[in-house]
Amino acid sequence: MHQCSSQTADSMLASTLLLVLAMPMIWAQPYPIPPTCYTKVLNMGKEITQRAAQIKTDHDTSRCTAHLPDLYINVHNACGMSTMNSYLSLLSGLRERRCAYTRKVQNLAAVTRQLYFIMSQKCHGDLVFTRDNCKALHHRGWRG
Repeated sequence: MHQCSSQTADSMLASTLLLVLAMPMIWAQPYPIPPTCYTKVLNMGKEITQRAAQIKTDHDTSRCTAHLPDLYINVHNACGMSTMNSYLSLLSGLRERRCAYTRKVQNLAAVTRQLYFIMSQKCHGDLVFTRDNCKALHHRGWRG
């Protein structure tokens, strides 16, 4: 009886050891699992919020972007779509060519347009807006 339980314990130990050794190979698969629509939108919203803050403090762009409002993309807020649309209008309306056509400003506009498209077309059914408060998007506490 003692020998049988010992074999069972050894078998369980071997199975556990095999599982522990195999997990890193499973996690390091060559084709990573693509993000869900929600995580893609959430990450892009955070990235846009950071980029919008950076262009206001960057040496090359701060002179012509200082007047822009702070942009906080909250993908849970229904006003996020209109906020992005308004911000895109402001970016395209920059008059000082040297700033408006810098790579940072152009990249911010492109990523914002991409997020707007993804939210309105690709992920429309996957997103649930839990807030409808446009004023909340103008305060630092209400991020993505």
